[in-house]
Amino acid sequence: MGQRAVVVGGGIGGLAAAIGLRRIGWEVTVVERARELADAGAGISLHANGIRALEALGVDGPVREAARPQYTGGTRSPGGRWLARMDGAALERELGTPIVGIPRAALHRALRRALPSGALVTGEQVLSVEDDAAADRVRVPLGDTALYADLVVAADGVGSRLRPLLFPHHPGPVYSGSTVLRALTDGPFEPGTDFTLTWGWGAEFGHIALADGRAEWHAVLTTPPGVRHADPLAVLRRRFGSWHDPVPRLLDATRPEAVLHHDIHELATPLPRFTKGRVALLGDAAHAMTPNLGQGACQALEDAAVLAAALATAPDVAAALARYDAERRPRSQAVARDARRAGRLGQRLSHPVAVALRNTALRLAPSGATLRTVLRHADWRPPALDR
Repeated sequence: MGQRAVVVGGGIGGLAAAIGLRRIGWEVTVVERARELADAGAGISLHANGIRALEALGVDGPVREAARPQYTGGTRSPGGRWLARMDGAALERELGTPIVGIPRAALHRALRRALPSGALVTGEQVLSVEDDAAADRVRVPLGDTALYADLVVAADGVGSRLRPLLFPHHPGPVYSGSTVLRALTDGPFEPGTDFTLTWGWGAEFGHIALADGRAEWHAVLTTPPGVRHADPLAVLRRRFGSWHDPVPRLLDATRPEAVLHHDIHELATPLPRFTKGRVALLGDAAHAMTPNLGQGACQALEDAAVLAAALATAPDVAAALARYDAERRPRSQAVARDARRAGRLGQRLSHPVAVALRNTALRLAPSGATLRTVLRHADWRPPALDR
């Protein structure tokens, strides 16, 4: 089997894929279009399935050191009433690890440090791939030169340039109907719980406590795409200023320039395959989903672990990619569907009667209901990653 790969995209999924391929003995070049990796971003949660994927890739140690376990928290109403509690200790007993919160920049740095310095090429865009059938390889044009590979991993995000070339009839990503503003507090902040999600009418506010003492927060709003604000914090204070503590305090503890604002796009139409020829789609390029289950990064990490395991054991690249597609497409697309449903029952729900019915159902649900919901997606184990 060939031993040379080009990974397009230096995000979480692309770096994880490169780590996995190097772990099984492949030479890998990661091509990232950004000239400088500014370590931007807020924070994310990693469930047990993401941690297990990192274990398979051999990089869970640095990530655990930079992360904070989430033992306390749950879901609340804007007035502060608890709708559902999260039992992180119970999750740890079931899965061997609680959910953890980590700054996205810290996760990205941990993954980068697992690669040799020459493996990452920045400031270059991959706009096409060319099948060199005579040489049984793929040519990747790169400026005035080209890279040749036995495999290309398209991990170039929800706005992938390669996906429409592989699947020209697919409609591509669509706006989910929601936009998200997020930031890290400017300094140490004690929110009172490790993680809390608050559902209002067409709006959501959540926070994650981080190991360095800061907190991450996010606000999700149902709004037309492309709406931006000259003073986003002022807009958020008007929208969330009357919500329970620590929501107003989190906004007050944030510098205006730290606020990131992104419309949420998803692949609402599932792809027919995650592979074509010698190209494998991975992460958001393959299954961009809404963030309502906190599974986006975890699914990308799963992709990376499964792809490396398939390439380590299959007789050739074609067989390995067939196995990757068969294992990853059903699961990741099911998670994406569940995330979309969760959003419809959560932040996107706006009718007062529907919101009241949902809140009542959550309060009356058995104590283990939240645990079972998390287990449904987090209880996953990676294949053995042996050469």
